[in-house]
Amino acid sequence: MRILIAEDDPVIGLGLSERLRVLGHEPIGPVADGQLAVEAARASLPDLYLFDIDMPRLDGLAAAATLAAEGLRRPVVVVTGVEDPDLVDRSIASGVGAYLMKPIDERELDAAIRLAAARHSEFAALEVEVGRAQQALEDRKLIERAKGLLMTALALSEPDAFRRIQLAARERNLRLVEVARQIVEQQSVLETPKGRESR
Repeated sequence: MRILIAEDDPVIGLGLSERLRVLGHEPIGPVADGQLAVEAARASLPDLYLFDIDMPRLDGLAAAATLAAEGLRRPVVVVTGVEDPDLVDRSIASGVGAYLMKPIDERELDAAIRLAAARHSEFAALEVEVGRAQQALEDRKLIERAKGLLMTALALSEPDAFRRIQLAARERNLRLVEVARQIVEQQSVLETPKGRESR
């Protein structure tokens, strides 16, 4: 994996870089603060972020949040030299995949990277699943709206209106939602022009 390191202590940064190489990863950096981390991530598009929490200008959690908001969310491992329950809570709330206390050994670092990558994959899969469910709901609403338009315009029962949509989909080799969208978009064709109701 290509891993971006952000660490304001140059000695620790170089140590992390060396440990990553030993573990078979390609380190990027280290960079000395969160703002530089954001710029480096934009330029290099790494696979994972290894960020110190307490850094100048922009801390590691804020840098990770900035990148996620820009569509550059990646697995995140944060490191800190301070034991602070509030930092752990902030890390969890920020979507951090793993949290390490300094000093860090290779075994802990390897486990943290694997854990963060696995959590990130699970979260991405969950987002896709939620997106599909939301799309299915939107499709269903569109079909119901089209059905209602047909029922009103053609005086059809609900089952007959739905069969009409199904038949049109089969004949045109389209999905139900595509036929429904066409019906809704052509709503004015289905509506009875004003003044004709009494004729």
